Amino acid sequence: MADVQQIPDSARTPDGAVVRRVLAFGAHPDDLDFGAAGTIAAWAAAGAEIHYGIMTDGDAGGFDPDQRDEIVATRRDEQRSAAARVGAREVHFLGYRDGYLEPSHEVRRDVVRLIRTVRPDVVLSMHPERNWASLHMSHPDHLACGEAVTRAVYPAAENPFAYPELADGGLGAYRVPWLWLYGAPEGRINHTVDVTAHVEAKLEAIRVHLSQHSDFEATERYVRARLLATAASAGFAEGASGEGFHVVAVNAKDTIAGF
Repeated sequence: MADVQQIPDSARTPDGAVVRRVLAFGAHPDDLDFGAAGTIAAWAAAGAEIHYGIMTDGDAGGFDPDQRDEIVATRRDEQRSAAARVGAREVHFLGYRDGYLEPSHEVRRDVVRLIRTVRPDVVLSMHPERNWASLHMSHPDHLACGEAVTRAVYPAAENPFAYPELADGGLGAYRVPWLWLYGAPEGRINHTVDVTAHVEAKLEAIRVHLSQHSDFEATERYVRARLLATAASAGFAEGASGEGFHVVAVNAKDTIAGF
């Protein structure tokens, strides 16, 4: 980790705390790259340890019917490579079926297990609310990912009596300080990260997912436009790029348990 005084605002929480360890969840391989890879790259560049939790295998993705027997392995390889582009340390695959994800106790237990293993400063996840401005952002698996993670963060991860088999296996309760949600409806965004210095790393990560896009030039134009629009909405300097989040202080400095 770099000298604390030299760490930029892009690698801090809203209260100024340095982000040192992150557990980032996506429903499918590539969700994190589209939704938050610029911010992840900023955190990693400042020395944070980044873990990914990918909930489904993305087995319903792609375009080629002849790929069906290979698509899971392909998408896992793509996600590992994309994660490396932005400095993520490890990718954990939960292995659920693409298109069938639900915020079940099985999924939530797997999320709690990862949270208690990694013990992150920030849990990053997809937003659990439907975004009527973009149904593509509100894929049912995306909503299920957000709901499962939110329920896992509170109260399950910090409740020593939730999923006792985890505690019996040495994974004790853990209080997550911050929950950051990406893909949020515009009215929910309350924090924007300046990712201007990390746009190319984000695009490199997206580009790796060759099985999922047939026209990368169009994808790149779309991503750049969204980053510029997000930064402009936050009042950043002209030409800056930003990623927006709904940030929730779960157990931050001034949090009182239960309130």
